[in-house]
Amino acid sequence: MNQGEGLGGADVCIVGAGVMGASIAYQLAARGVGRIVICDQGSVGEGMTGRSSALIRMHYTFREEVELAVLSFRMFRAWTQLVGGQPVFHPAPFVRIVHADEADKLRQNVAMQRECGAQVELIDRPTLAALAPTWAVEDVEVAAYEPESGYGSPGQVASDLLTRARELGVVYLAGTKVLGLRRSGDQVTGVDTAEGPIEASLVICATGVWTRPLLRAAGWDPPIETEFHHVSFVRRSKAEPVDPMACIDSVSRTYFRPDVPGTTLVGSFYGPRGVDPDNFPQHPTEAEAVALVQAASRRVPGLADGGIVGAVTGVYDMTPDTRPLIGPVPTLPGCLLVAGFSGMGFKISPAVGLAVAELVADGAASSVDLGAFGVERFAEGRPIQPDGEYRDDLNTAR
Repeated sequence: MNQGEGLGGADVCIVGAGVMGASIAYQLAARGVGRIVICDQGSVGEGMTGRSSALIRMHYTFREEVELAVLSFRMFRAWTQLVGGQPVFHPAPFVRIVHADEADKLRQNVAMQRECGAQVELIDRPTLAALAPTWAVEDVEVAAYEPESGYGSPGQVASDLLTRARELGVVYLAGTKVLGLRRSGDQVTGVDTAEGPIEASLVICATGVWTRPLLRAAGWDPPIETEFHHVSFVRRSKAEPVDPMACIDSVSRTYFRPDVPGTTLVGSFYGPRGVDPDNFPQHPTEAEAVALVQAASRRVPGLADGGIVGAVTGVYDMTPDTRPLIGPVPTLPGCLLVAGFSGMGFKISPAVGLAVAELVADGAASSVDLGAFGVERFAEGRPIQPDGEYRDDLNTAR
């Protein structure tokens, strides 16, 4: 690659300093891939990364997703040794509950996950009742159980990755909004920012919910929609013990995990589409927060007696098959897209950064095959459709 001219110039310009952009920057710098510039309209992790529910689990229905999650799980667990800083992983055993008529799919997926190295097992109703005595589990025939999973610290993860990347020479331009992609004919040659142009041999768009307007202005409309979500924090009654478990529950269409002592984070599967990521409600309505907790209390009755002590809202970048778009944009040579994570980006971000760096430096990803996530798959009629997909995963993922 040849360095460009302009606002410092770059071999690689990464747009977006969320957890994904920071992960890519760190892994590229570790491979010595020329001069790397990362620019963001705000500051590191300030966008949707900081609003993530941050589950770290390995239960997916698509093999490559599982492989990314398993690798990321190992990296999260070894964070201090790999990246530095304080630990970012908080243990909370994870349970996946599906509809009774999808129990065979659950068994199929657990077998596949174990082949990929996931630490997961099938458990029956009595075992789940013993693990989570405050849950209502009469409708559960079988569940998937990950005893060593947990949740993370999204802002710290992004900050640690960017700190290490900067130590390795990455130039970080905070408060530098990208206004558009620069073109020479069909070739993308850099970006225009509010502070001036940045010429680059390669532009990586790790732009999440801001992807569509940026690329549409450059002539390609990516299949990404925004979707509004919120989570509530419930302070449990002192008389009601809190099971230190995380769960995604198809029956109640909610997910939950422990947060600070005595508090449970509760989120939902679905949300309204088309929200403006620069102008969305910063708090759910009281009715929305209450309805969410009531839904989760079908699985954890004690939540109904708790008090809602806070809430966080955010926006997902959703694709039609709820899987990310990772790879070169065919109509925009010189542009690599890493977006559309549909609410699951944080938990696989370490491995995605590694695989994307391999793709850039070596021409192909070797740690996990990214081919299935190609950005052209919808135009070519190749959406990702695993045999063991659950019906609620057709609409959202966490």
